[in-house]
Amino acid sequence: MAVYTHLGAEDLAQLVAQYDVGELVSFKGIAEGVSNSNWLVETTQGRFVLTMYERRIETADLPFFLGLLDHLSAAGCPVPRTIHDRAGDAWRMVGDKAVALIEFLPGLSPSHPSAAQAHAVGSALARMHGAAGDFPTQRENRLAPPDALAILQDCGEAALAAIDPQLPAILDTGAEIVAAWPNDLPQSVIHSDLFPDNVLMLGDRVTGMIDFYFACNGAMAYDLAVTHAAWCFDETGRNCDRNLGHALVEGYESVRPLEDRERAALPLLAEGACLRFIASRAQDWLETPADALVRRKDPMEFMRRLEFYRANGQGAFA
Repeated sequence: MAVYTHLGAEDLAQLVAQYDVGELVSFKGIAEGVSNSNWLVETTQGRFVLTMYERRIETADLPFFLGLLDHLSAAGCPVPRTIHDRAGDAWRMVGDKAVALIEFLPGLSPSHPSAAQAHAVGSALARMHGAAGDFPTQRENRLAPPDALAILQDCGEAALAAIDPQLPAILDTGAEIVAAWPNDLPQSVIHSDLFPDNVLMLGDRVTGMIDFYFACNGAMAYDLAVTHAAWCFDETGRNCDRNLGHALVEGYESVRPLEDRERAALPLLAEGACLRFIASRAQDWLETPADALVRRKDPMEFMRRLEFYRANGQGAFA
């Protein structure tokens, strides 16, 4: 989440008036993330998150994203529902940009997750996969390994080297991942971006999984690998907490046991997850405006994670 577009109090008040949520009391921009503009909105009836879709997200995908939130929420998953406006629409246009009002859920994102929290997130992810199995709408993964590699190739070796001299090595590594990628694993709708800051918790209980704007149809084991890469390392990407990783996988399998072929593929799937985040971070590093209210994220943090998975294989998940 971030703030790229600035809306005044009058603009926000007029927008909130289109919803049956009371009158605007206060609002505050949310600085984290890199893709959308977001505000925490408080009205006379409660708190909500207002999202303006800025980058990577096409209006044509909103029926999938917002419909998925409503589908999972109705199935009892800890997912925020979409607030529909007075006309029944899930999103509106402000100028040439789409906006949506989303339910605010209680909880805090863990800065230093515990094994108990990782276990809870694993089981919540597996329940989400099960609940999404009958979601009728499809969406292709547009950040699959071939897409991630193409992004890095478009960045160019010189630009990658300007970020870090070791980063251009990802071009050859990425080609190896693409060539070996499995395409026959069990699928559902996946979150594909379940970082700790996209999970809300009260103690060891998951109260919210948020930011589904990279959700797509894909391999469930890949989603677990993404979550492992996102949760189990320190912020430098140099150190993996194996106890945390074990708890995450154990929590997932307490709801949905992995097939043997899924477990065997986990190291490669995790490498593919790292490739995706290296690509998106490198692109954001090169394209994020200098005056945006957002911190650029270092792609080398995931280069180090990728090297860990490549060096340890199945041992990374033992």
